[in-house]
Amino acid sequence: MSSLKLSVLDQSPIHDGKEPKEGLFDTIKLAVKCEELGYFRYWCAEHHDTPGYASACPEIMVNSVANVTKTIRVGSGGVMLNHYSSFKVAETFNTLSVLHNNRIDLGIGRASGANFLAARALHNANNGDYSKKAYDLINYLDDKVPKNDYFYGVNLSPKNIDSTPVYLLGSSDGSSILAGKLGAGFCLALFIGTHDRPTKIMKYYKDNFVASKNFKKPKAMLAVTCICAESKEKAQEIASSHTYWKVQAFRHPKRDGLYSPSDVKKLYEKLSFEDKAYYHETLDSMILGTPKECKEKIEKLAKEYGVDEVMIVNVTYSFEDRIKSYELLAKEFNLKN
Repeated sequence: MSSLKLSVLDQSPIHDGKEPKEGLFDTIKLAVKCEELGYFRYWCAEHHDTPGYASACPEIMVNSVANVTKTIRVGSGGVMLNHYSSFKVAETFNTLSVLHNNRIDLGIGRASGANFLAARALHNANNGDYSKKAYDLINYLDDKVPKNDYFYGVNLSPKNIDSTPVYLLGSSDGSSILAGKLGAGFCLALFIGTHDRPTKIMKYYKDNFVASKNFKKPKAMLAVTCICAESKEKAQEIASSHTYWKVQAFRHPKRDGLYSPSDVKKLYEKLSFEDKAYYHETLDSMILGTPKECKEKIEKLAKEYGVDEVMIVNVTYSFEDRIKSYELLAKEFNLKN
């Protein structure tokens, strides 16, 4: 049995050409299954006006998932804090922690999680410096607002409960250093983009870490894309749907829903040379293969980055393929025992 914890970061994809709303219900079904399989925590993502993804409100999905599970930790991965008031986010997750017996995590990020128009629609007077908002958020949750702060004396409702742990989800050393200085957990998002993420990012986090109310020592995690199947070729075929989606999303001002692998096979032939290169670069950034191959790659990454937990991101056209992937991985890691 591996000592490595496996968790789930769910982007709530819309499967099998279904109506967008069904992506929300598939998230709930998958969460129940992943708890049965032995995964440690389950985080829900935030995307606005994004074809292919269903969830714009991680705080609501966190509550929905926590309502149908009993032991798995549930959280956001993450709330895009720049859109919101730190105090309101703190109040929301403070309430969730009360309702669900302190098994709630608050993962936050600095990206918009939206296209240009949606980001502008979300804009409010509280949009400001992410570092300051993250600092304020943790102080509200830990009841440590400085005496010289304008908001000193403000209290979360209900009062006198355990603080909700905050994690920064990021893909650069800027996020890792900030997480360390704030005494927060840190999750390095290897599933975002194809750029190099050297292991020194984790070293910066640990070197800058200051003990806090929730974390007496650094808590570092990785989040990786992983699709597990009976063969590497089958895993690559399944992964083609999200790979093509990323080509359209990041190289063109266009986002479609998820296409089936059979459709992607035809669409791939119409891509430019440069798009095909990015397609394969993206595919190569994922962990794809048999259960044994995926386990070896995940454990190798965990050792290189010095983490004891890896979050699995898995976006597929077929919901059945997605469930099967998590099942195969859980069995290979012997998560139930």
